Amino acid sequence: MVDRPLISPIIGLLLFLEYPVIYFNFIHHNPFKTTCMRAKFCFILIVWLVFQGAKGFSQEEMVSPPSQTLIEFPFKTLIGGVVVLQATLIPNPDTLNFILDTGSGGISLDSTTVQSLSLTPVQSDIRIRGVAGIRKVDFLYNKSLCFSGFQVDSLDFHVNDYTFLSRVYGVKVDGIIGYSLLSRYIVKLNYDDSLMQICSPGTIRYPKGGFLFKPNIKGLVVQHAKLKDRREVHARFLHDIGAGVCLMLSREFVADSTVLAWNRKLWPKEGHGLGGKLQMDLTVIKELRFGPYKFKHVPTLIFDDVYNVTSYPYLGGLIGNDIFRRFNVIYNYPEGDIYLRPNNNFRDRFDYAYSGIDLQLIDGRIEIGGVAKGSPAAIAGVKMGDVVLGMNGDFSLDFFKYKKLLQHPKRAITLLVRRDAELMILKFKIKNIKQVF
Repeated sequence: MVDRPLISPIIGLLLFLEYPVIYFNFIHHNPFKTTCMRAKFCFILIVWLVFQGAKGFSQEEMVSPPSQTLIEFPFKTLIGGVVVLQATLIPNPDTLNFILDTGSGGISLDSTTVQSLSLTPVQSDIRIRGVAGIRKVDFLYNKSLCFSGFQVDSLDFHVNDYTFLSRVYGVKVDGIIGYSLLSRYIVKLNYDDSLMQICSPGTIRYPKGGFLFKPNIKGLVVQHAKLKDRREVHARFLHDIGAGVCLMLSREFVADSTVLAWNRKLWPKEGHGLGGKLQMDLTVIKELRFGPYKFKHVPTLIFDDVYNVTSYPYLGGLIGNDIFRRFNVIYNYPEGDIYLRPNNNFRDRFDYAYSGIDLQLIDGRIEIGGVAKGSPAAIAGVKMGDVVLGMNGDFSLDFFKYKKLLQHPKRAITLLVRRDAELMILKFKIKNIKQVF
């Protein structure tokens, strides 16, 4: 019996010997023999191809065990799509609120939360950086988090002050969860049902109807995207679901790429991030595209990258979760995959409203946290520190309802505020930043 490994070269040799015979009969005008020899040659060729295919299918491949769902639990979304998870810090029984953030290279706790839990952090010389500042942080080492009965151990939390985030979002922000968790598991976010799954690493079959990205994941997630406005520009961006915006571009990138027309209207706006407030400009980009997905007339913030967060020209800026909440997402950091599948929010309208005010919830009071110079609210006389008592006849003091009222372009707003001991009624009309292209 001929050994199986020898079959392929033997058939290959027969093919090599048969071809000259066919060629000889062809040049000597012997069509019958030529036809027969061609048939013989084709038969041998087919046998060889079938054998090669069978040989290929017989090859073995070492694969990881299938990924298994370890826990599934609900999450909440704040304005801008920011995801809030609830967990407990063992052994404390209190439920804590964490923002899930692909823009965080670790995991952290709020300094006031650490104090309330009577924890003692260890001093360090490590500094963390955000768009609004750089801070030195202390650490809590080897701690455990519990998500609905599922425990994650050996976590090193850095401690930061998130008071400002709590005021902006209207909920107590006890910490931020980033790479320290995402790097260990496959994490699935279903925005349709507001459910998150933590799954074990392993082989996974992605659902139909989406697109698989292979970004650069080294602590943070960097992906390519295309902007189209005055001209078309390809660049790298931070994939940042902890940012409740659509798109943020560094001013250096905007200037060097000339992606925007020189006369594009810019609207002053006050933002927030690590370190506190940040002065920015708001505009609209004609088109944002990554993979097969395209978004038109995207609200865009332009900021001065004083602290070199983007390491320009490495990054042009970041894409936030007011974009990514429009997909059900699978984060497979162990394999370097991000899988996006459009969900029911995919065609949601963008927020083009511009009032110029920033509402904050401070010690149970709704206050004006900031007023952009020259904005409709500023022209109406609204000032930072005004306490909001009512909006458009609604005196419920519902922070989230008031936030949504300010998201409607061209809506007339009537504010009842208290300034010191004086009650004031202030009126303005929300502008629409969407350009006519």
